[in-house]
Amino acid sequence: MNVIAIVEGDGEVKALPTLLRRFPEWRGCAWADLPQPIRVRRDRFLNNDDEFRKQVTLAGYKCGEAGWILILLDADDDCPVTMADSILRRAQTIVPGHRISVVIATREYEAWFIAAASSLDGQRGFSLPAHVPDAESVRAAKEWISSCMPHGHKYHEVHDQAAFSSQVNLDLAYANSRSFRKLVSEWDKQMAVAG
Repeated sequence: MNVIAIVEGDGEVKALPTLLRRFPEWRGCAWADLPQPIRVRRDRFLNNDDEFRKQVTLAGYKCGEAGWILILLDADDDCPVTMADSILRRAQTIVPGHRISVVIATREYEAWFIAAASSLDGQRGFSLPAHVPDAESVRAAKEWISSCMPHGHKYHEVHDQAAFSSQVNLDLAYANSRSFRKLVSEWDKQMAVAG
């Protein structure tokens, strides 16, 4: 199945396919084609109807009738459930008949790393602190990760996000992050349909 993702960050362009390529073995399902995601600017994508229509139409064209459109955005301070429902309704009117999922990472994509922080200890200089907060309560996940890096270094999504996505323990992320469970649930549902 062809999976066309729409993401908001430069880091997610590489990180999300890196993460999803690990799912078939982990979930025991068929492989999927994961071309480079479509990168959007969050505010423009959400608040400009023409831009939203353009990007969702492009995703529909790229994935074809048998493919899957996966929209992944950060919630920041918005309610993930309300935001996802609204985006899904809008997208369905633009490309009716296409399979579409909307996953909103609570706060940020990096919250999934916090959810499985122990599995990243020693990776790219990350040092596990004595206390790890609830992953989805951290408002500035990138900054929290930076605080666990060696002095003079900081987390940089373009350089570190894909590397962490290749190493993060998926079971821990699943256990400790509701929004990561939503991503996995959507993956499982779409792969089951694909057969």
